[in-house]
Amino acid sequence: MIYIQNQIVFITGASSGIGASCAKLFAGGGAKLILAARRLDRLDRLAKELVETRLIASIDDIYLLELDVRDRSQVESVVTALPDAWKAIDILINNAGLSRGLDKLHEGNFQDWEEMIDTNVKGLLYMTRYIVPGMVSRGRGHVVNIGSIAGRQTYPKGNVYCASKAAVRAISEGLKQDLLGTPIRVTEIEPGLVETEFSNVRFHGDAEKAKNVYQGLTPLTPDDVADVVYFCVTRSPHVNISEVLLVPTDQAGATLVHRSQN
Repeated sequence: MIYIQNQIVFITGASSGIGASCAKLFAGGGAKLILAARRLDRLDRLAKELVETRLIASIDDIYLLELDVRDRSQVESVVTALPDAWKAIDILINNAGLSRGLDKLHEGNFQDWEEMIDTNVKGLLYMTRYIVPGMVSRGRGHVVNIGSIAGRQTYPKGNVYCASKAAVRAISEGLKQDLLGTPIRVTEIEPGLVETEFSNVRFHGDAEKAKNVYQGLTPLTPDDVADVVYFCVTRSPHVNISEVLLVPTDQAGATLVHRSQN
């Protein structure tokens, strides 16, 4: 088992959901956190919460970054400008991702498509490209990509989102192949239904539609996913958990879900 005390963990999309849950769990394990998201105000609140709940000893154990992973030049500038004490990233959690809209392909919204592809695919690529070379040169590191069950199986009106998550799966497999012969590990976590802001974002703030996604079942929580991420990165150095498909008991496939009538 690997202990993460004082390891530097870089989490994208850390302002809410799975990213925030990962931050709390890794903070409790003694890691030093680089937390990145577009919403800096939420990161500030999360950092204060970590200090107040004594999950971290000091605010000095957190480095906050206002970052939009879709912007390659921004990713390059923030990664290269990291202070020396924060440059040696041990664990990268590519969590930033989203879904926009639920439309038939021939009726799809171009802006929704671009936002999903730019965030879920290109953003993940940019982060990986700028951080993994340092891991290779130092001879240690772990990349965790948050994919989705949607990357394994498409569903009606999920076309572009499913394609973006299928890309995450392919990129994760390709990265592991390219890093063969190095100690760097690569893991993809593929959650099913998780109750986060995900559906609210997909439906552009329509809370009622978002609530119906989880009606009549018990979905995963962000903490459930974070727990699996933590398990994967703390295995012995010779063990690489390449992928984990994680679903609630009420889900057996991308579209096969049991909902109670109560």
